[in-house]
Amino acid sequence: MAKRKRKKSSSNKFLTYVAWILASVALSLGALVGGYYIGYEDAKKDIEIQTKTDKQKKLSMLKKLEDASNKKEKQSVNTRLKDVLKKESKVYKGAAAHEYGDGTLPKPPAPPKRDFRKVLVKPKLAIIIDDVSVRSHVNAIKSLGIPLTMSFLPPSKFRPNSAKLAAKEIFYMVHLPMEAQDFNAEEPMTLRVSDSDAKIFQRIQEIKKIFPRVSYINNHTGSKFTSDELAMNRLIYALKSQDISFIDSRTTAKTKAPKVMKNFGLNYVARDVFLDHAMDKASIKKAIKKAIKTAKLHGTAIAIGHPHANTLLALHESKDLFKDIDLVYINGLY
Repeated sequence: MAKRKRKKSSSNKFLTYVAWILASVALSLGALVGGYYIGYEDAKKDIEIQTKTDKQKKLSMLKKLEDASNKKEKQSVNTRLKDVLKKESKVYKGAAAHEYGDGTLPKPPAPPKRDFRKVLVKPKLAIIIDDVSVRSHVNAIKSLGIPLTMSFLPPSKFRPNSAKLAAKEIFYMVHLPMEAQDFNAEEPMTLRVSDSDAKIFQRIQEIKKIFPRVSYINNHTGSKFTSDELAMNRLIYALKSQDISFIDSRTTAKTKAPKVMKNFGLNYVARDVFLDHAMDKASIKKAIKKAIKTAKLHGTAIAIGHPHANTLLALHESKDLFKDIDLVYINGLY
């Protein structure tokens, strides 16, 4: 009997020992699993924090790069336009100038009256840049990367290369000098009210020869000429013979162009807004907004500006405003 008790006691001890080992292993595994889980969650949080931080750094870096790019682009445009300013500072005698640029009128003539209509398609705006005549004008205008219709002055001793510059462009207009009521910087070969049918016809033939691809002209100055019905009849007849359309710059409210165009069975097309009658940048931006508003009200609009640095800078800084309309060349307006 004594021997059996010792055997049973040894067996119990062994089982107890095994149980303790298993318990220890279980506790170790539990601690390991718990530690892993807690460590995983902590690591997960650390990764999320790090990812968020990296994302914020990346966004901050991208914003800095974007700001730097915008600043560089603006500086680049400013640099390119310095050449225009340089040219403007060396204005020679007889240089092109707007008829009302000398302050003889408090404001430019009003645009033609137009009917309001429901716009079913995206409104269209054509911006004509008058007085283009030298390479710096062309380079500055093209640097903006938007469709602006360049209207070139005919060649003269002051700007002998204007036609050659136009020939390199896909599309262009001619800014034809016409007699003004009172203007002290008249262009050479300006059409006058006293010119005969033959003289006006010959001048338009010359223009077509110099600018063989011209299909649109608008008047440079011309308040006296366009307000004379007989002179306008002679001009429109000559233009029609060369398949050239007339766009009235409306340098006078007394223009006879609407009546004459109607008599010839032609649509009257005219300027709605002068962009740089006042040449400070704030006023030009205001005029750009007015031109866009006009396009939205009527479906189409025409604005006229000049290759002044402030005009081109204002157009560059107003690019976002053109998203609501189609900015087109004049031949894409109708």
